[in-house]
Amino acid sequence: MDPLNIVVTDSTPKIYLNKESGKFEITGRSFPEESRVFYTPVYAWLEEYAQNPNEETLFEFKLEYFNSSSSLIILEILNILDSIYKNGKKITIIWNHLTIDEDMLEAGEEYSELVSLPFEYNALEDFD
Repeated sequence: MDPLNIVVTDSTPKIYLNKESGKFEITGRSFPEESRVFYTPVYAWLEEYAQNPNEETLFEFKLEYFNSSSSLIILEILNILDSIYKNGKKITIIWNHLTIDEDMLEAGEEYSELVSLPFEYNALEDFD
């Protein structure tokens, strides 16, 4: 399965999904003009991954900002991962947020209440 690598822009996050290396991350800001269109390759990749996932998946979010349409997309991504988790694979969500950004921490906590996935929260001084 080929990795998915979407390059960061001013309005879209870096997305790197690699089954072989076990690296799964969404990093940056997410407010594309058409969220559904932008995230279509991510859905397709995750749906294929769900057919034969790794025994353990660490999926890392490191978002500075996301708009409401991206919020719905993030939940859909978490739902795909939740279905893998419910099928017996170990999945952990790493939710990174800036120390000063309580809203982003709360967003992660709200997502964790909507799925059965284990979440870990990392407060960071910056996203370097």
